[in-house]
Amino acid sequence: MNGHDRGTRERLLETAGQVFAVKGVDRATGKEICARAKTNVAAINYHFGSFDGLYEAVLCEAHRRLATVESIEAAVTAARSPEAKLESVFRLIVTSLSGPMSSSWVVRVLGREIVSPSPAISVLREKEVKPKIQLVLRVVAELMGLPVDHPGVARGCVSVMAPCMMLLIVDRRNFTRLFPRFQIAPETAEAVVRHLTRFAVAGLSAAAEIKSQR
Repeated sequence: MNGHDRGTRERLLETAGQVFAVKGVDRATGKEICARAKTNVAAINYHFGSFDGLYEAVLCEAHRRLATVESIEAAVTAARSPEAKLESVFRLIVTSLSGPMSSSWVVRVLGREIVSPSPAISVLREKEVKPKIQLVLRVVAELMGLPVDHPGVARGCVSVMAPCMMLLIVDRRNFTRLFPRFQIAPETAEAVVRHLTRFAVAGLSAAAEIKSQR
């Protein structure tokens, strides 16, 4: 793909993300997206195969902007202890969600898809979510001292990731009204990371202890 084609593809992704964030995939049209991207309507099929392919690409791009598989793997590899590994994962996610990305199309597109899944969720799951979950599962297994395929590890992973999921889909204005002292912003991100880590490690430790007593 030459530079011109890459530029058109990236412009379509960015423009489509903005449109999907406001209108959702059901009300968005390829015509509007192409008009805003200043390209012809055939460009969607050329670069993405179809309108559905464009939406799938936007979802995957949004998830990568939150955290890539490579960035999670690097963060986990660089940390020495299981606790530090989990903290590194939280730091990646919270840093993304507390920065400028929190008001971008990325968060709104993913939030829409999570709350009201489309058929494209299966592509997102296989390409982006599963590889990242596998990395987190290994960290949780290490923290709990259990095999990675143990049911308790899966439950632990859900407990660990649930707060991050809430921060992704929650309406920030309403959330702030409910919890005015809870702020997620660049200046408070590290405090949130430390809290999530301590809370998760304590919970996983307690769960693992219960398993060992049975």
